[in-house]
Amino acid sequence: MIKAVRGTRDLLPPDTDLWNRVEAKVRELFARYNFHEIRTPIFEDTQLFSRSVGEETDIVSKEMFTWEDRARAQSEKAQSLSLRPEATAGIVRAYIEHRLGDRGTLQKLYCIGPMFRRERPQKGRYRQFYQIDAEIIGPPSAGSESPARDAEVLEMLAMLLDEVGLRGWNLQLNSVGCAEDRARYNQALREALKPVVHQMCADCQRRAETNPLRVLDCKVPEDQPIIEKLPKISQYLDEPCHKHFAAVRAMLDAVGIVYSVNERMVRGLDYYTRTTFEFTHGGLGAQNAVLGGGRYDGLSELLGGPKAPAIGFAIGEDRLMLALESQGEQPKEQLDAFVAPLGVGMNVHALKLARELRRAGITADLGDEDFRLKKSFELAEKAGAKYIVIVGENEVATDQFAVKNLASGEQVQVPRAKLTEYLRQ
Repeated sequence: MIKAVRGTRDLLPPDTDLWNRVEAKVRELFARYNFHEIRTPIFEDTQLFSRSVGEETDIVSKEMFTWEDRARAQSEKAQSLSLRPEATAGIVRAYIEHRLGDRGTLQKLYCIGPMFRRERPQKGRYRQFYQIDAEIIGPPSAGSESPARDAEVLEMLAMLLDEVGLRGWNLQLNSVGCAEDRARYNQALREALKPVVHQMCADCQRRAETNPLRVLDCKVPEDQPIIEKLPKISQYLDEPCHKHFAAVRAMLDAVGIVYSVNERMVRGLDYYTRTTFEFTHGGLGAQNAVLGGGRYDGLSELLGGPKAPAIGFAIGEDRLMLALESQGEQPKEQLDAFVAPLGVGMNVHALKLARELRRAGITADLGDEDFRLKKSFELAEKAGAKYIVIVGENEVATDQFAVKNLASGEQVQVPRAKLTEYLRQ
């Protein structure tokens, strides 16, 4: 028997009902904030990720699914392609390629879909996983550099988590400054790590040479006392970055968004600048981030595009569902009616009635005239229907249908003209 590849899995009903409910809420709420959907390819030129995410990141150096595309003209060199490990780089590539900056307005874009990383499979982490991603990007003349954009994104995320029903989330903020700030900070980290790095894990020893900032991402318990004594990035921020971060915090305070400043949080991708953030939840254990993001003011220029400061985030859908399930959240979709034909020749009448109900917005499933009444009741209950509607010769002749409430056991006769209204009630 062929099974799903390790690190992937099938999402099945009724779990997908919860996924659909959350995604519907995301689309509805994002529309309130004037975000619009963008759909980018799930694979891109590998250079897009190596230049944006960073050659020395674990994502690019270890985790991407990459292959040589030889389906080109013989005279051309094979192109290196990769499945997307994250969405931001592809959205910025589309922003540049389609000259969205020429519109002169902020582009508020979101996408929902699968991402791919060759990670060690574990609970909440898969090789094909799903993200909800959103970005605000545009020319400085449209206000894309403003700390108000950062505050707007964070306020929207707080509202989203509340509206999907996630309780007890925590928001952590930090600023990683501009490129010059990080260069000074990286040098300070290198100096501070030299006498102690041999005591740390193998990943930290490698990162201390290639990208010291990544050392702060380490989750190895034995390394934490060393990390706590390292210099803090706030000591290396220039005045404009200090002011930008202070303005973001002041606006969050003004609208009542509770947060904590975590100076050890740097996020895992090289393109971040200034504000970075994570929303965490206690129902996820040690790896407790539900979503994260930040500002990336120089990414468009790094990829050959115009100056287009931006801020964005990614929600790990798999982890959000785990967090919701940890607090007992269940799918709320329920079948309104099970239409049960009773007797030879009743299938066509049942189908016509089900069509009427569905066109009126009633969710309905359909039985078969060969079923005995007892079997129809059993199937209706298994399907989670609120009501069963009997379609027999008498019902068709009188245009009135026997309707039974499967929870209370109450059964009434309802005229066809009033059936939709009755089922809605």
